[in-house]
Amino acid sequence: MTAMTPNSPTPAAKPAPRPRPQVMRLTQAAASRVKELAARADSEIVGLRVGVKNGGCAGQSYTVEYAHEIRPTDEVVEDKGVKVLVDPKAVLFLLGTEMDYKADKMQAQFVFNNPNQISACGCGESVQLTPAKIDG
Repeated sequence: MTAMTPNSPTPAAKPAPRPRPQVMRLTQAAASRVKELAARADSEIVGLRVGVKNGGCAGQSYTVEYAHEIRPTDEVVEDKGVKVLVDPKAVLFLLGTEMDYKADKMQAQFVFNNPNQISACGCGESVQLTPAKIDG
């Protein structure tokens, strides 16, 4: 075993890990609606689970459902006092998305302002998404 002398090189320090970007953010309207839905749910929920499924005329659609538990693979987004759980298969499609809530005379729904959306069908029920590009 050798002793370190003042002139000996010190082992290189490991760089700090990069902070993980938040997958989604919520507007105040969306957060308020999530709180309202949680208060009205038939059973206790931890938040909403958001995902993407294949289908519809544009190829994909967003899914939103009650989340009764946090799964080990869920990406947990905490914003404005609420939790949104993102399905791990949807993370790359939702990276950078803003979740909003809009209500007018004809409809009320969550709206996804998604930079990864490249097109949408005419009826507005489905979208075409491309995975987010991750900088190395």
